[in-house]
Amino acid sequence: MRIRRFQRPRLVRAGAVAAASLAATAACGKAEKVAEVPPPASVEAVLVRAPADSSTLIATGTLERRREMTLSFRIPGVITALDVDDGDVVRAGQVLATLDPAGVAAAEVRAGVEVERARRDLARDQTLFEKGFVSRQRLDDRKSALRAAEAGAGAAAFDRRWARLVSPASGVVLQRTAQAGEVVQPGQAVLRIADETSPLTLRAPLADRDVSRVRVGQSASVRIDGLPAVVPGRVARVGERAGPQTGAVDVEIELIGVHPLRSGQVATAEISVGGSATPTLSRIPAEAILEAKGKQAFVLVVEKDVARRRPVAFGGFDGDDALITGLPPHARVITAGAGFVGDGEKVQVVDPTRLEVASAGAAR
Repeated sequence: MRIRRFQRPRLVRAGAVAAASLAATAACGKAEKVAEVPPPASVEAVLVRAPADSSTLIATGTLERRREMTLSFRIPGVITALDVDDGDVVRAGQVLATLDPAGVAAAEVRAGVEVERARRDLARDQTLFEKGFVSRQRLDDRKSALRAAEAGAGAAAFDRRWARLVSPASGVVLQRTAQAGEVVQPGQAVLRIADETSPLTLRAPLADRDVSRVRVGQSASVRIDGLPAVVPGRVARVGERAGPQTGAVDVEIELIGVHPLRSGQVATAEISVGGSATPTLSRIPAEAILEAKGKQAFVLVVEKDVARRRPVAFGGFDGDDALITGLPPHARVITAGAGFVGDGEKVQVVDPTRLEVASAGAAR
């Protein structure tokens, strides 16, 4: 009887333990189901940049004098004197460099000897022709040989003048590309000279959609990053041919008045072209474009933490930007992570550094 008395409490306790185990198992199952719900995809997004002022165009290029000349020798030789360096001021007619005169003098002497020989041969055959001992053809050949020798002597005298480099204008030395003692070949650049009396110009490429709005005489403002000065200018030339590599057309802007800018500096110009009748284009990073065909493209925008696929009018690429219309000014387009989300999926916008960390963790 005692055994039966104590068995019942044991059974009650065993049932309670089993029930608690079942409850704990059920709770764990619910927790696992909750944990399996994935978090929103992490993406990077930027605001659509408002269209730029259509009344001005921005162009960046290099400043240079309208007359910049590269000087070289016409004949080969050894440079014996080169007395100017970068930045030196020179005057018109100043001798800047000379070649070793020995080779030039030898060539001139050799040409003179050839002329004397041709004259003697012609005189001898002239006498023989008058006596009937040589033909008319041989006499004509002697005359031709004399003319060729005289032409060679003239070329040697011309080369002697080109054994010196003379400044063609008053200006400044922009670059020296050779040293005294070097052997140079005909046409090899030795010095580059800028005519300081010629205006300073900015040559800048413009896209074909912009160059059609530029006209000769339009005003411009030229500046250099880091310098407070803003120099007025005007459009002096518009190129007639697009570059084969970029398709851009060069525009030349002539700077006006006294200014601190110099040849070789990179400058930016704002060209006043007036308003445009065509719709202005907004800018977004090029990587935000999902696909583009013709004049239509698609992007993903973030609306209340949800990715939405939207069509836009596509105006092409400009550097690292894509030109579009069809989005409100404050729309946010997905740039990084767009390939991992679809239309209607929830997203979480993070900063680029956090997105890189998350991507690296997913890769591991």
